[in-house]
Amino acid sequence: MTDATAVSHVFDVDQQTFEADVLQASLTTPILVDFWATWCEPCKTLGPMLEKLAAEYNGAFRLGKVDVDTQQELAGMFGIRSVPTVVLVKDGQVLDGFAGALPLGQLREFLARHVQPLEAAESAETADEVVQESPEQAVHRLQQAIIAEPDKAELKLDLALALMRAGQIADAETGLAALPANLATDARAVRLRSELELAQALKDSPGLAELQQRVQADPGDWVARDQLGVHLLLQGDAETGLEQFLLILQKARDWNDGQAKKRLLAAFATLDNAELVGRYRRRMASLLF
Repeated sequence: MTDATAVSHVFDVDQQTFEADVLQASLTTPILVDFWATWCEPCKTLGPMLEKLAAEYNGAFRLGKVDVDTQQELAGMFGIRSVPTVVLVKDGQVLDGFAGALPLGQLREFLARHVQPLEAAESAETADEVVQESPEQAVHRLQQAIIAEPDKAELKLDLALALMRAGQIADAETGLAALPANLATDARAVRLRSELELAQALKDSPGLAELQQRVQADPGDWVARDQLGVHLLLQGDAETGLEQFLLILQKARDWNDGQAKKRLLAAFATLDNAELVGRYRRRMASLLF
């Protein structure tokens, strides 16, 4: 790579720098992570194209390079089974990805779905300040869009996400189940599945006030504490909710077949706050290992 502009937007990633250079950095700038290997022939084709696009976008996204042979633990965290594999991290979460060396045209299409050139992003931010769409308005807009373009499967995933935001859990679950196979494993679909799993845990659950009273009366009421954590998480009090699961993990690690750990992992998959997720991942690991 000889383009000095491209160099400034391309960097190597390892286990020690991942949280700061990828997760934290993605809160302000999307990070495209390229998992590659020196022996991989398709990587030698894909890598230069990604670097070319990083230069063209001129800071609208950054390209992080992970050598899977030297960073096996990091590759394992992402479940990388083949190279090249590319994932897009945005707002502290994996948003999308693909495996294999795509042609340049398809790479541009992939980026266009998620990354705006800097000038366009600034215009979009100004527009967002003027018009803010409610979850119900989003549902209506997407339903109309699907009527107009019934074969555009991505709109169905967008609708399922909007239904979840609007509190229409059963409809969101139905929409998620009906997605085609190529979208069922999309990062957003995986996140929605985790959110629905948490929401289902509250079926026939008492209200928040009653759960709080039960936990206060009996701190070892793990059922109530578990449901309280889910309630708090879904209502936006993520940190207090995560604390409930951590306490169960600390005091009753094996309760209900290790449910506290499962709750924490599901919660991590739904949260946008990379700093919060990183902090509680470390606390969870300190209790488990």
